Amino acid sequence: MSHYITMYVFVFIRNDTVILKSIYMAQKLSAEAAKKKAARDLAYAKTPDRRAKKADAQRRRRADPNGAKGKDWDHKNQRWESPAQNRGNDGLGTKSESGKKYKTK
Repeated sequence: MSHYITMYVFVFIRNDTVILKSIYMAQKLSAEAAKKKAARDLAYAKTPDRRAKKADAQRRRRADPNGAKGKDWDHKNQRWESPAQNRGNDGLGTKSESGKKYKTK
């Protein structure tokens, strides 16, 4: 059984249509689509590769709390980067990075 916490804001529209909008999601998804997306995201987060990267980043953050302050660990460049720089693949976008395997301890 999977558990996840999501906070929703209910928006009512004509014809009694209800749209659930998560305060954590940028997309406007129906309740069914939001549940499916949450399940996909959780499944992806639990893959061995993602778990290894998360554990590696946590170890590095604990070892260097001052250097890690306000930064994300970039597994490709092996350094701390701003979240915007890291998530945007240094301005190159994330499509070319998809499926790559990066070093973790």
